Formats: sequence, C-alpha cells, structure tokens
Amino acid sequence: MSSTPRETWRRADRAVLRQHQLDRLNRLLCRVISDHPFYREKYRGVDLPLASLDDLRRLPLLEKRELIGLDGTATICGLPHERYVRMHQTSGTTGCPLRLFDTAEDWAWWLECWQYVLDAADVTAADSAFLAFSYGPFIGFWTAHEALTARGVMVIPGGGMDSRSRLQMIWTCEPTILCCTPTYALHLAGVAERMGKGLRGCSVTRIIVAGEPGGSIPEVRGRIETAWGARLIDHAGATELGAWGVGTPDGRGLRVTESEFIAETLLSDAADPRGRPAANGELAELVLTGLGRFGAPAIRYRTGDLVRTRCDTASDDHFLILEGGVIGRADSMVVVRGVNVFPSSIESIVRRVAGDAEYRVIEREEDSMTQLRVEIELEPGTDTQSVSADLPTRLSAAFRENLGLRIDVVGVASATLPRFEAKARRWVREHELKPT
Repeated sequence: MSSTPRETWRRADRAVLRQHQLDRLNRLLCRVISDHPFYREKYRGVDLPLASLDDLRRLPLLEKRELIGLDGTATICGLPHERYVRMHQTSGTTGCPLRLFDTAEDWAWWLECWQYVLDAADVTAADSAFLAFSYGPFIGFWTAHEALTARGVMVIPGGGMDSRSRLQMIWTCEPTILCCTPTYALHLAGVAERMGKGLRGCSVTRIIVAGEPGGSIPEVRGRIETAWGARLIDHAGATELGAWGVGTPDGRGLRVTESEFIAETLLSDAADPRGRPAANGELAELVLTGLGRFGAPAIRYRTGDLVRTRCDTASDDHFLILEGGVIGRADSMVVVRGVNVFPSSIESIVRRVAGDAEYRVIEREEDSMTQLRVEIELEPGTDTQSVSADLPTRLSAAFRENLGLRIDVVGVASATLPRFEAKARRWVREHELKPT
C-alpha cells in the first residue's frame, strides 16, 4: 500500500507532530474567536496565538454543562444556522440528549477521522459492510456509513430489523465487515447459536465496534473473535468531539488520532481548575481538543473518561496509547466498601465466567453505604431455584477473588433482562427499576 498522509502522521517524529498540532490549534483558535461568541467570551484576556502546546493549559477547560443551551442545542454551535448541513445528538446515556450541528467542512473532517479506523481494519473497495443498528440521530452510525462509501465500500444498512433478520441478511449478502457495539456482536452470536447455525464460517472477517469499552477488554474481545472467527477493531468517538481513537493491534488499548486531536490526561486539583497533568500510567481524566471542527469546536473538553497512558517504544506508530482503552467514566465509578469498582471491571469478570450471558448490575444504598447486586441470566430451562444453577455461585466467587468484594449475585430466567442494540445500559440504580 502506498504511503498516505495518515500513515505519515502516525509515524512522524513527536516534535514534528507537536508542531503540526500547534499550527492547527492556532488556526482553530483564530477562527473561533472570530466566529463564536461563546469562545470569544470564554477566552477573554487570553493572549493568542499560543507559543507552544505547553501554553494550552492557559485555556480554561470546557465542561459538558457549559454546552447545554436553553433549547438543547450545544452552545458551541455559534455560526449562522444556514452554515450547517447536519444535525445529530448525543445518546443521552449520561444526561439529557444534546444537539450538535456540523458544517460541510466539519463533516468532511469527521469522515477523514474515520479513515484511520478503516485503515486499522484494512478496509478496501473490495469489501462490503453490514451496519447492524437502527439509523437515528446518533452520529456514529452515519459517519461509519459515509466513511465506508467514501472508500468505495458497498454498505448494507441493517436498520429496522430484528436480530434474526439481520443474521439472515449477513448469510445472504455475505458482507466481509460488521459494524456494531460489542454487546450486539455477542448478542448476534447467541441468537445464531440458538438458530442452530454458528458464525465462524460466515463471510465476516472483521468487526468494527464502538459505543462501549468492550472492544479493549480482553475477555469481551476474545468472546467476540471466537464466536465470529473474525478480527475485532475497536474505535472510540463522541458526538461532541469526533472519531478520536482506534484500537491497538494487540487489542489492549486505544491510540488517540493525534494528527486530528490533542489529548491531555489530567488529575483533579482543587488548587488548579485547569487540571494537573498525570504521569504515564496514572489513572486520569481524558481531555481532548478536536483540530478540524470549526462549526462546533470542542477545545480542552472534559470527556469524563478515565484512562491510563502507556509507552510503546517498540512500535513505529507514535500516536499516544491509552492502556485498556477507556477504563470507565468519572461519574460511573462507585466505591464499595473502600474498593473502586468500574463497569468495565464487572464486565471483564462476567465474560470470563459466564460467556455471553446477559446481566445487570443494580446499585443501591444500605445503611449509608453503596452495595451492588448482579443479576445474571441462566441457561434456558434452568430452574432459578435449582441447586444445579451454580452460575451465580461461581460468579460471586470470581468477584470476591478479583475485586476482594462480596457481591450478591442472583440468577434470573433466560431472556428476562433488557437487550441493547446501541450503547448497553446494564448499570442501574435501584430506584430506577420499574416495578413488575
């Protein structure tokens, strides 16, 4: 394959890459000060242009609460309405959905960011891709679709279908690529098995996943690759930012696309509201600046994602690595009897012990302390009161061994817990459960 600008930047010397980031950042800042009242006020008193990337910390952080306008439209969308050609909104999994707009220029940049993902998946015009999700206002599915078609790939949309119909289309149309969430890839594998037809011999050779941390969790990744007989490629993005990360070849982390984003990992510091830089390997919040979105620019945006950076001197790909991908969210970590517990930790243990069994974590308060209960679906036909239903016992023992915690695990009947096509929401608070 001939060298592309994307390959050049991935292998660029760090000093060259940082100068590239600084030049693009200053161009972005010049335009936002001119075009966006929000940033003109936010950066009042800041001397521009910045002399180095170290000066980035002179800019205040951007909080999600600042983005929420009175009508649900993001405050960073400050251009005249006629300049915009796209509208999408966040999934609303961590709050009310937020609407964001993109110009034609912004949209072209989104698709270029996605090309890094397709590079990692070795996608060519000879491929065809099945998109297993319902199309709606969430941006990720639209960008995947259009980035694939821009590369000359035939795209087979899977919206408006149930899982059996999607599997029939995969077997009939024989796509080589599947795009979906990790949860849904596992779910499709389970449905196929119940239909009496495995997936290891099907046409799919690569699965591109996003929306959840599972693609960089070894236990989840292993289950998916084994069930499908295909290679999994992880991807990370956000409606507020763009497609910012791609899975590492070893499947144990994400590389930030640093030619298009500036990444910071910061520790909370009451004495410094702009954040304190974390050392390599420290658990810290990921802060990102997108360099190519001018109609809705996110500069020093606090993602709420918790990550650890990793050095990789052996690779010729010099982009920053986040070990284990997104480990969790700052607002989703719970402390149970002094132990920090992330949803990804629970997911890893469940997949190791229970395979693709569906589960749900219920968080509750008892005597002013946080407690967890895990519901796990048993095999069809298993009596939940039977002594032979030992999965809860084994899972409870695994939690105790790996987390040092006693967590109540309850077996429930097969097909009784919610299923998810897009982002899974398996972690709920007790008061959110609807009475049955």
